[in-house]
Order: sequence, then C-alpha cells, then structure tokens
Amino acid sequence: MNFDFSDEQKQLRDEARKFLAEKCPPKAVRAVLDGKTPYDRELWQGLAEMGFLGVAIPEAYGGAGAGHLELCVIAEEIGRSLAPVPFSSTVYLAAEALLLAGSEAQKQQWLPKIASGEAIGTLALFEGKGNPSPQAMRLAASGGALSGVKMPVPDGAIADFAIVAARTGASGRDTDISLFLAELKGEGVEIKSLSNIDPTRGQAEITFGNCRAEPLGRGGEGWSILTQLLDRAAVLMAFEQVGGADRALEMGRDYALDRIAFGRPIGSFQAVKHMLADMYVSATLARSNSYYGAWALSTNSSELPEAAAAARISATQAFQHCAKNNIQVHGGMGFTWEFDCHMFYRRANATALGLGSLSYWEDALIDRMRKRNAA
Repeated sequence: MNFDFSDEQKQLRDEARKFLAEKCPPKAVRAVLDGKTPYDRELWQGLAEMGFLGVAIPEAYGGAGAGHLELCVIAEEIGRSLAPVPFSSTVYLAAEALLLAGSEAQKQQWLPKIASGEAIGTLALFEGKGNPSPQAMRLAASGGALSGVKMPVPDGAIADFAIVAARTGASGRDTDISLFLAELKGEGVEIKSLSNIDPTRGQAEITFGNCRAEPLGRGGEGWSILTQLLDRAAVLMAFEQVGGADRALEMGRDYALDRIAFGRPIGSFQAVKHMLADMYVSATLARSNSYYGAWALSTNSSELPEAAAAARISATQAFQHCAKNNIQVHGGMGFTWEFDCHMFYRRANATALGLGSLSYWEDALIDRMRKRNAA
C-alpha cells in the first residue's frame, strides 16, 4: 500500500494550521483549562464557518461533502493545537453514527446543525470503569424510554443530543444492544460534570430516568454499528493524537536547541539526543499506521478493522511517549504550570481512554488478525 494525501488535502491541512495558530493560541486553551468557560465558543463557530465541522458531511445535509481524508488532515491540526472544543465527540462520534445508521429524518434534523456549529453531539457508551462490552452494559431501553447511567460521557455537559447504547434484551449476546438518539435538554435527563485530567475535554455523568428516545438504526444491531463507529473514530482520533505528538516533539527539539548548559545547547548531549530520537521514531511509526488507517477508511477496505486498531495503538503510544518526554527534555521547567508541556500530557492521557483503553485495542487487533488468518 503506497498512500499519501493529495496536494489539495495538504493545502487544506495548511489552511487549518494557519487558522488554528491564529484562533487557538495556548492562552485560549488555558482559558478553558482554568475553568473560565467549558469550551471555546468563538473557536467552535469559527470552525463551522471555515467548513471544518461539516467537511465529511454530505452536501445534502449542509456539509462540504469532501470525505474522511479531508477530515483526517483537519483532525491532525485539532490535535496539534489542543483545540478546546467538542470536535471529537461531535464529529468523530455523533456525526459518524448518524451517517452510519441514522434515518433520513434524523440526518436532516441533526447533520446540518452539526455542520453549522448549532448542535453539539456525543456518544453515551461507557458505564463506569472498564471497557465497553455487551455483557457489561446495564442501561436499559423499554417502550422507547431509557433508564440508567452513562459515565464518562465526552462533552456530555455541553451536548445537545447523545447517541446512547442501551440493553434491549437479556440473552447476553451482541444482539441485545440497540442504539438510541436522545435529546439532553429535555425531561428525564440529569447531567453532572466530572473532574478529569484534561478539563479542556469535558466529561459528564448522565442519568436517564425514563427518558424518551428514538431508535437509531435497527433494533439488535447496536453493537455491530458501534464496532464500525469506533473503528472510524479510532482512525480520526489517531490523526489528532499524531498532531499532538508531533507538536510535543517540536517543543522538545526547540527547547533542546535553545537551552544552554555548560556552555552549549542541551541538544548536543547524548542523553537528550537519544530521547528526541526515540520520540521521533514513535511519532513516525504512528503516522505510518494512521496513513494506513486513512487509506482503509477512505476506500471502505475490508482491512479497516485491523488498520483502525493499529492506528489507535501506535498513535496512543506515540502521543503519551512524546508528551511525557517533552516534559523531561524541559527539565524542572517542564513540570511548571507556566510552561505548556503539561497541557499536551493531559490531552495525551485523556485521548488514550476516550475510545477504550490501549489493552482493549491491542486485544481487538490480535482477535481481528486471527479471524482474518483463519478465513
């Protein structure tokens, strides 16, 4: 597989980088981190006006109708700038769920609002500690009403609607799970914000008390849809993580060239050189796997399950590795609130769990490769 983005897609990435460099400087991220606002509303509207929120949404639903490759390059810049907006929850999860399984009426109602920045969406999947599975799901749906608790829900405190995974059977099989679309501003919904390592990506506990909801997709196909959705989101999130890893590497490199100790730049010391080299190798491996995932996603390849898992694993490892070692390169200053290193470390750890843990995806990759080899 020989894959690269087109000149037009690279130009889109450059435009997104310029826009975010101007509209999302570190002080804007810190404003959300300090709790002054739950997210950067001005930036959110700016992303909508630039067409970035609807880049992969068809024109019939108010989007740009470009595709997933264009969304990948934008996701990379979102990660690079640590944009404090509900981009992943709304665009990678809610919008993709609607595109995968939404009815025509649901798409007409919500996708134009997402593209215009009017609506924020999310996926309510997790129910406490551990990775999601059909057997672990307790929130139930009966008669078109939801009852139970979901936590943590990404950006749940600011979302207008959620795609909710619920139990509709008791056999313990995958077919017991169905998806529902629930508006979060109505009756029967109680939302509690949760503290987490990265306040710029909020989380919430949502209690559904006999909340009315409408089915999304066919009953009993929820887990199958979720599997496809998480694979798509894994590729998109991998690009966001690669963007963050690259920026953390650049920060460490620049500091190593500028910081003088014992009469010379610390970047000339072997230990620092090796640390930066390891960061570069990790980020480059993640980019390679993410490109594989982008190719599989854009071509609807049968290899997408394995490609998504590989991208998710390597990008998670790279972002955590680069963010951690960026702090080390900065030495004592790297641990201070005034330096930006901790913001990348926070985001690296937050994104590492958002779609399931690293072990979840490692197990998934092994299982998927075994099934393909056995076929």
